[in-house]
Amino acid sequence: MSEHIVPRTTYFAVFGALLVGTAITVAAANFDFGRMNDIVAMTIAVTKMLLVLLFFMHVRYSSRLIWVIVASMFFWLLILLLLTLTDYSSRDWFGSNVGGIMSR
Repeated sequence: MSEHIVPRTTYFAVFGALLVGTAITVAAANFDFGRMNDIVAMTIAVTKMLLVLLFFMHVRYSSRLIWVIVASMFFWLLILLLLTLTDYSSRDWFGSNVGGIMSR
């Protein structure tokens, strides 16, 4: 099985992009975007995550099986997040829980 050779300039470019992304993260943390704070932070984080995943973890040059495994990882993460958010959003359906005793 032959491996894809990635030039050093690609690694340096991705490293530079990650440094710029970190600087943008710090700048965004010091600026108030109102209700968009979470969306801006997650957009920056997902962009940096994709750079690391595609280039440093060599997923971009991998076989289709690796792409399926990575896709299944994101599918599993989506399931876990949806289950957590469903639990969080349904906590007040039956009244508030004060001191461990259900108040009505």
